[in-house]
Amino acid sequence: MAKSICLYFQVHQPTRLRLYRFFDIGKDSHYYDDFANRTILKRVAQKCYLPMNKTLLKAIKASKGSFKVAFSISGSALEQFDRYAPEVLESFKELAETGCVEFLCETYYHSLASIGSPLEFEYQIFKHKEAIKHYFGVEPVTFRNTELIYSDALGKQVYDMGFKTILTEGARHIMGWRCPNYVYSNDFASEQSLLLRNYALSDDIAFRFGDRNWSGWPLTAEKFKGWIDEAEGDYVGLFMDYETFGEHTDASTGIFDFMAALPGECLKDKEFKFYTPSEVAAAFKPVSELSVPNAISWADEERDLTAWLGNELQNEAFSKLYGLQEKLSILNDPVLWSDYGHLQESDHFYYMCTKFFTGGDMHKYFNPYNSPYEAFINYMNVLSDFIIRVNDAIAVK
Repeated sequence: MAKSICLYFQVHQPTRLRLYRFFDIGKDSHYYDDFANRTILKRVAQKCYLPMNKTLLKAIKASKGSFKVAFSISGSALEQFDRYAPEVLESFKELAETGCVEFLCETYYHSLASIGSPLEFEYQIFKHKEAIKHYFGVEPVTFRNTELIYSDALGKQVYDMGFKTILTEGARHIMGWRCPNYVYSNDFASEQSLLLRNYALSDDIAFRFGDRNWSGWPLTAEKFKGWIDEAEGDYVGLFMDYETFGEHTDASTGIFDFMAALPGECLKDKEFKFYTPSEVAAAFKPVSELSVPNAISWADEERDLTAWLGNELQNEAFSKLYGLQEKLSILNDPVLWSDYGHLQESDHFYYMCTKFFTGGDMHKYFNPYNSPYEAFINYMNVLSDFIIRVNDAIAVK
């Protein structure tokens, strides 16, 4: 029976693009919707980040350090906190000071660089690692890739960069008969620990909590603790978007009350523990190797890459963007490199997704465009201007 929980929250805000018309190409190189970025961040800060950080801090103090969590905060989110909501950064720093929070490493721009460019992937990991050290004074030792994208080869690359622990999805098609509630090892690097997301229990909180038609509604801390107790394995990996709390699921559903009550309810059991990811890897040995030859993710029913690279629109935009890598490598222009990074954010490709079946409602919820085609046209207009700037910079070099 599982007697421990590993709670990990993903914190990310995309750098949204403004309406960029064909006639702007070559004339206006400001690509971002500053008003939307500021407005949305401030709203999510008030609805989610500040109250949830306060809830977690109170729980950590009440448990005298027994309650622990982990965050992965993208560089794009950190930049927006710095710019629009420094009080959010301060609240995360306050959590960091408890010693009960682990900050994970990821791609700085929440990008698909692991698929597009190994060199860019390494650069963004280094950049994010430095950002976490700068803001929180800690060096991350655990890695999670954008959208929990993982494969054997990707894990080996990250292992060679010094990360002995990596998080990914406990996808059914790679798990087979196995249970996600154990630590596994990489098929290519046996010393690397794989921590898997228990998607069923994670999604009970992340997607089903406020659904009155769900058989598990209403979800209470006591009921959820019972489900954890019944689960097979060493620990349960509860991985979810932090914006679940207050933004995706409104406070009126009682989700903050649930999270406030869960640590105390679990810790009534003296044998129960909350672990950070690195602590899970230290506490439990891998039970076997897990082979993942093809990339998986935590998105949609398929748990693959089709949410971002599943149609011709996405693939054309992706190939044109990463086709610039060689040209950019000879330039030392920080503004160009920053724009290149923000144009890599996975959200831009997600907006172009044409799937309207299993994950359709969720795709529409996150999409600021009226259609995937509108998202594609707007993005390609921006990318066309960016290509002109790159070519102009090379011409005068």
